[in-house]
Amino acid sequence: MSRIAVVPGSFDPVTLGHIDVIERAARIFDQVHVLVVHNPDKEALLPITARVSLLESSMRDAHLPANIVVASWTVGLLVDYCTDVGASVLVKGIRSQVDVAYETPMAIMNRSLAGVETVFLLPDPAHAHVSSSLVRQVAALGGDVGPYVPDAVARFLHSN
Repeated sequence: MSRIAVVPGSFDPVTLGHIDVIERAARIFDQVHVLVVHNPDKEALLPITARVSLLESSMRDAHLPANIVVASWTVGLLVDYCTDVGASVLVKGIRSQVDVAYETPMAIMNRSLAGVETVFLLPDPAHAHVSSSLVRQVAALGGDVGPYVPDAVARFLHSN
């Protein structure tokens, strides 16, 4: 029986921290679904199709393992997707205590709803301060986001 995990996120846009978490999850689990989800609490900069495309390009450029599947999910519970693909684990990157406080109730609810466990991965210290919203803000104000995002994302943000 293979161990399947889901790494969900808005990936708006994908950062090097995301790529780091995805790569490490792919070393731990037999198959990893990187799932671009809609967060109703946030107004997205990029449409989901663009986020999926940038994620695929970024993963290809990073030479990530072949056991990764990229998909999107916009309707229904995250645990419904997990059930559909046979995943029993969610993987979340945790940068700070704020992330722990935000993610813990959801982890408990996901386990209660569908028996899906959540594994928290700590970031590489080089990426611990980076979030997609911070990248969007720096890019909007004309700053260089190159050190924080894959090249495909930097090119995309610079051209728009």
